[in-house]
Amino acid sequence: MKKNQEIGSLLLRVVLGLIFLVHGLSKFQGGIDKIGVWFHSMGIPSFLAYLVAIIELAGGIAIILGLGTRIVSAFYVLIMAGAILFVKLPAGLTGNGKMPGYELELSLMFIAIYLVLNGSRFLSIDTLFLKTKKQERILQN
Repeated sequence: MKKNQEIGSLLLRVVLGLIFLVHGLSKFQGGIDKIGVWFHSMGIPSFLAYLVAIIELAGGIAIILGLGTRIVSAFYVLIMAGAILFVKLPAGLTGNGKMPGYELELSLMFIAIYLVLNGSRFLSIDTLFLKTKKQERILQN
């Protein structure tokens, strides 16, 4: 990938990570049990509130650092698809006056899809591991 594309991917990765980190943190600070009750009221198992919050929080940290970017992004795609289908779809893309629409979730989902497809190697921990493995293979041969 060209350097400008890598810088762009880095920016997408860091912003996506920050947004999910903050969302995960707010779920825990606001009372994760309340989120579980809300999930249950929509027919979603309560335990998924904990799973989503952990993925958002820990995944946010990981993706900012560039650790498992494609895997974490794939989880984010699933979370955003669930948020759109189970919560936001009735309000439409831009909202219905009673609740916001799903434009933010759709945007975050497509940023995550981009990162699943392309990754983000620039300034990532994954790149350090890849370099180390390549160096080990060279030394073994």
